Parts: sequence; structure tokens; C-alpha cells
Amino acid sequence: MLVMATAYSSTVWQTDDTPFVTAAGTSVRDGIIANNMLPFGTRIRIPDLYGDKIFVVEDRMHKRKGGYQIDIWFPEYWQAKNFGAQTTLIEILGG
Repeated sequence: MLVMATAYSSTVWQTDDTPFVTAAGTSVRDGIIANNMLPFGTRIRIPDLYGDKIFVVEDRMHKRKGGYQIDIWFPEYWQAKNFGAQTTLIEILGG
């Protein structure tokens, strides 16, 4: 599936008042993504950017964002900013 991949970090102005807790109620960590279409727990790969690394949907994006966008969590703001926005393919592996 072709998506727009963006990035975010745990800053209050990019999230809500609980920046280290995902919408699924888990703690943020490497490999977490936000998406509004796929159910929590869905595993995906982003092969062109990350090879065989597996990411898990555990967060949501603002309602104005469509389903064909993913937001990748980074521990530092500058890492998210440097990632920018990239069109890429994802592979949906299931839950």
C-alpha cells in the first residue's frame, strides 16, 4: 500500500498532554507508528526505508489526516524533523 510517511516525537505540542503514552495505552518506543485506518496491533514493514524491521500501530493521528498516512515515532524532535515526509510502500503483516 502506498502511504505518506511522516514522523513525530514525544513533545506536547506534537501530541497531547500525555506525550509518552500511545492512544492504545502503551508506552512509546522504537517501532511504534500512528495510523487512523489500521487497527491497533497491526504489524507492518516499510521495506524501502527500514528493510525487514517490523512496526506496530499503537497510536492515532489527528482526524484531519487520512488513512493513507503513517506517522513514525522518534525519540528526539530533531530526528522526526530530519525524517520529513516521504511517499513509500508499506507491507501489512496483520495483527
